Amino acid sequence: MIGKILKGIAGFYYVHGFDGNIYECKAKGIFRNKNVKPLVGDNVEISILDEKEQKGNIDKILPRKNALIRPAVANVDQALVIFSVTQPEPNFNLLDRFLVMMEVQEIPVNICFNKVDLSCEDAMRNLKEIYETAGYPVYFTSTCEDCGEGIERIKTLIKGKTTVLAGPSGVGKSSLTNLLYPQAEMETAAISEKIQRGRHTTRHSELFEMGFQTYMMDTPGFSSMYIEDMECGYLKNYFPEFQAFEENCKFLGCVHIGEKVCGVKEAVKEGKISQVRYDNYRLFYEELKEKRRY
Repeated sequence: MIGKILKGIAGFYYVHGFDGNIYECKAKGIFRNKNVKPLVGDNVEISILDEKEQKGNIDKILPRKNALIRPAVANVDQALVIFSVTQPEPNFNLLDRFLVMMEVQEIPVNICFNKVDLSCEDAMRNLKEIYETAGYPVYFTSTCEDCGEGIERIKTLIKGKTTVLAGPSGVGKSSLTNLLYPQAEMETAAISEKIQRGRHTTRHSELFEMGFQTYMMDTPGFSSMYIEDMECGYLKNYFPEFQAFEENCKFLGCVHIGEKVCGVKEAVKEGKISQVRYDNYRLFYEELKEKRRY
C-alpha cells in the first residue's frame, strides 16, 4: 500500500494510507544499513502486518521532491515562517537565517507576522517594508478570538499545496495551526493515545491532511539555526534583493563587504536595501569565513 508519513516518534512512523487509515509502522533495517531515515512528508510503500491493530512496516521510500534538515520534512511546496509582531519582538537574525536556508533549498517562503492585535501600525509598516522590499510576501495575522485577522488569506495561500509551518516558540504557531485546521488537536490526541504520550506540544514535525492535495506540516519551534556550510562568496546569492544593484558594483566578484565601489552598499545607504538585512548578511558572511579557517 502507498501512504504518506504524518509523524515520526521514537522509531515509529504514523503513515496515512490511501485507504484512509493511519498505520503505526517501523522502518526496515535496510534503511539503517543505507543510512537513510524516513522523513515526515515522505511517500512510502508499506506492508500491513496487522489490519485490526493497524500496524505495518515501511518497505520503500518513494523519490523525494526535496528534503529539509531543519525542520526535518520532505516534499515541501512552500514554507510559511511565523514570527510575532510583538511579545516576543521578532528576531531578525533568526528569521534571516531561515530565509537563507529556504533560498538554498529553492523553496518559496511566505512570512507571517502574528499577534497584530497586540501591535501598532508603525511596527507592522516597518516589517512589511523590510521583507517585501527583499522580495518576500508578508502576511499579518491574529489568533485572538475577537480579531482573527488574516486567517482567511492564509487558508487561501496554503490550499492545494504542502506547506511547512516553522517559527520560534511563543509566536502563536500552534494556535494558528488550530485555527487553520481545528481537527489537528483531535488527530494529535488520537496518536498520543496510541503511543501513550501526553497532550500536544510540538516536539516533532507533524503533517495534517486538510483537504484535496492540501497538507500542512507543523514543526517544532526553533531558537537557533546555523547557516548551511557553503563558500562565503556564495552567500550573496541567497539575499534576492541584492541582485538588482550588483550591476553597479565595480568588480564582477564583489561580495559587498570591503569593496569601495559597491552597488549593494550604496543601495543600503540610500535605504533601498534594509540595513537590518545587510547587517545580518555581513554577520553570516563572517561566520562562514571563520568556518573556512578550520
